[in-house]
Amino acid sequence: MNRTNKKLKIAVVGAGAIGGICAGLIKKAGYDVTVVVRREAHARQIMERGIHITGIAGEFTVKMDALAGVENLAPDRDLLLLGVKATALEDVVQKLSSRLSPSAMVVSLQNGFCEQALADVLGRDRVIGCVTGWGATLHSDCDLEMTSTGDFIVGNIDGNKDPRLEKVQAILNRVLPCQISNNIGGSLYSKLIINSCITSVGAVCGLYLGQMLAQKKVRLVFLRIMEEAMAVAMAMDIEVEIFAGKLNYYSFLEEGGMISILKRHLFLRVLGFKYRRLKSSMLQSLERKQITEIEYLTGFITENGKKHQVSTPVNDQIFDMVREIEQGQRAISPDNLDQIRI
Repeated sequence: MNRTNKKLKIAVVGAGAIGGICAGLIKKAGYDVTVVVRREAHARQIMERGIHITGIAGEFTVKMDALAGVENLAPDRDLLLLGVKATALEDVVQKLSSRLSPSAMVVSLQNGFCEQALADVLGRDRVIGCVTGWGATLHSDCDLEMTSTGDFIVGNIDGNKDPRLEKVQAILNRVLPCQISNNIGGSLYSKLIINSCITSVGAVCGLYLGQMLAQKKVRLVFLRIMEEAMAVAMAMDIEVEIFAGKLNYYSFLEEGGMISILKRHLFLRVLGFKYRRLKSSMLQSLERKQITEIEYLTGFITENGKKHQVSTPVNDQIFDMVREIEQGQRAISPDNLDQIRI
């Protein structure tokens, strides 16, 4: 590890499952890390008792500096990792705008396409795009579990060569392997599509992924979501990257005969079996009576569909259903699946 790189001052904003594990592993590697949370009691717990991490990364507890409120962050941080929910992004970023040094780098760990919203407030030169391709669960404030392995992908949001990326890569490598991409927009959109399938549909029906993909209707819904999203990507001139090194949306959705159709359904059945106990994070938000990240997932597809005059009927229906559930006008139920017109 480069000694200069280890001198970088890092802030992790949000100590949920992803942010907390990143903070713990990066601190454990010897970096100067400060965690920013909302509540003073949570900050004291991190400093006095530490964050307890279990799962694939092993089991350990890490104490580190912590504070409550982004407005209290010293403007000396070289790198900020944003681990808050996308729904909290606007408020956090507005407060961050006056707490950044001129050369500070900001990396979004959130689901969805949040980089543009960040760039609008903080400036494009500050923002580094990032895809977080692994799973974690928050059991309580300081009890976190890494549930699946994976990687990070980082890149300049304008696709430019950026020497800062290697610094970010070296730091995130302390959590899981990190790749550098010259098409981070295509990688972000690739993950957004699969999230719009798994996370959004899971929120509507309340089922685990295995239960969903055992049903032909849900597999057809997933395929329509993908087709509509890819049509929007084409209109936006986004070259969508292969998801997790396995799912090439272009070849997967190619027209074909009965064999091609069967292969698509088989792929989804296998996906459902492999991750059968996966529970939608958006569903978990609804169960906690919280606003979801639907605007940054399915909503990104529907909004840009309207902007570019691309029809997105299935995504529109799912977006509306989630909003109705948030507002108490619809119950989470498998019966919702029957109402989706494909």
